[in-house]
Amino acid sequence: MQMKHLDKYILKTLGKDAHLKAIAKESIGSLPMFIGETYKLHEASIMGKEFLVAELKHEQEFSVLQIGKHFELIRKAFEKEVILTMQELQSYNRKRLIEKGIHFIIPDKQMYLPGLFIDFNERQPRVFIGSKFTSLSPSAQFIVIYHILNDKKDLSLENFSFKNIAKNLGYTPMAITMAIDFLKEFEVVDVHGEKEKFIHFKLNKHELWRDLEQRKLLISPVIKKVFVDEKPKDIFLFYSNTSALPEYTDMNPSRQQYYAIEKNKFYELQKNNALINANEYQGKYCLEVWKYNPSILAELGIHEMSVVDPLSLYLSLKETHDERIEMALEQIIDKTIW
Repeated sequence: MQMKHLDKYILKTLGKDAHLKAIAKESIGSLPMFIGETYKLHEASIMGKEFLVAELKHEQEFSVLQIGKHFELIRKAFEKEVILTMQELQSYNRKRLIEKGIHFIIPDKQMYLPGLFIDFNERQPRVFIGSKFTSLSPSAQFIVIYHILNDKKDLSLENFSFKNIAKNLGYTPMAITMAIDFLKEFEVVDVHGEKEKFIHFKLNKHELWRDLEQRKLLISPVIKKVFVDEKPKDIFLFYSNTSALPEYTDMNPSRQQYYAIEKNKFYELQKNNALINANEYQGKYCLEVWKYNPSILAELGIHEMSVVDPLSLYLSLKETHDERIEMALEQIIDKTIW
């Protein structure tokens, strides 16, 4: 199966590129040799979560029992959930995979990702959100932060249909529908309308933020940090982390320079080898790869567009155990929310 076909299906269905990247045989490490002989492994990022995609090389060798055992080995080796992909799969075998809780994607047929509570099939696309889900999705959080920071009544998300929310925020209509499903499930919004649907936030902005914080539904926007020796060219970057704190607080700037970059832009730079000496440890600049685009929210900030929005900044640093940063974060909330 061509992985481009799989990539296109994920993009069409979820509105986001999965950035599939093949894993070389020599990188499989301590896994048994038969894993490399049975599957082609790829890295993937889906809705802000990292997965491994395992393409079964010989589909006639399909066995749910064996796949379950193999995926357990792969999961332990890479510490990531594994997604099975095949060109064709009989409906009764799909049912058996679902019963076992095994992630799978059959392009143009079905996408079953219980880790994300997603089940799309060719006849009835659905999103399942259950009690095991402990936080908002990145796109749902994006909607909430936009709503809180936006002080222009004519641009209130409550005035726009789902389709126009998607257009204004740079998402596909399907992605916005999924995000609003999260907000409905966690009782953040009501939905009204028939032909065109609209949202209404149940709480005012102050109460909304306090409620989401108390329920621990908000997440850090940062996927990972990558250090480089040179800033990427021809891309506008936004100060983040301790490089952004001085814009909102009385904290002095840090020596390390931090910048936020949207994940799709980062992976494009990575694919084109445009990152100079990229590594996980040190460099003149640190790129924070974000789960959502910082630019639209930055436009709503009280400072120049060169700084990420204050609420995402707060969420990116709230788990930092540094007294100076903790005091600065309190200032951000006092100024922004109260």
